Amino acid sequence: MKLKNNGRQQLKQVAYCGLYCNLCSARNRIPKQAKALKATMHIEGWDYWGKEFAGFKEFWDFLGKLCKEACPGCRQGGGPPFCGIRKCAQKRKVDVCVSCPDWPCKRIKGIAQGYPTLIPDAERMRRIGLDKWLKEQAKRMRTGFCYCDIRWPNYTIAKD
Repeated sequence: MKLKNNGRQQLKQVAYCGLYCNLCSARNRIPKQAKALKATMHIEGWDYWGKEFAGFKEFWDFLGKLCKEACPGCRQGGGPPFCGIRKCAQKRKVDVCVSCPDWPCKRIKGIAQGYPTLIPDAERMRRIGLDKWLKEQAKRMRTGFCYCDIRWPNYTIAKD
C-alpha cells in the first residue's frame, strides 16, 4: 500500500494490526464516561467526603487520569507493551500489517478472533487506500461505534 505525503501523519490513527485507534474505547468512550462519573460524584460530594473510604484517593487520582489521558496509540507508546504484532511489523518494516506479504498471519488471525471487523476492514483499506479508509472510519466513529461493542474478549495472539 503506497502512502501519500500525509500518510505517515495519518498512520498515527492506525494500529499496526489495522485497527483504527479512534474506535477504541480507551480513546472515544472511556474518557467521556470517566468525566461523566467524576462530574456526578463531584455533585454528590465524593471529592470532599469520599476520602473517608480506603483506597479512594488512588481511585480518584486514577479516575482523573482516565478523564485526561487517552491512549496515544501503539505508534506513540500506547497499547499493550507486550504486543507481538507491533514488534513484528516494526521488524518487517511494514506500516500496516495488511501490506505484509504474510498477511493475514497467525497473529492477525488471533486478534481477529476478538475484533471481528479487523480483517474485512484491512481488506477494505487495501482496496480503497488509506485516505478514503480513514474518512470512513472517522464517519463510523461519529455514529458512536466503538470496538468494545462487538469485541470478543477471549482471544489469544500467537507468539513467535
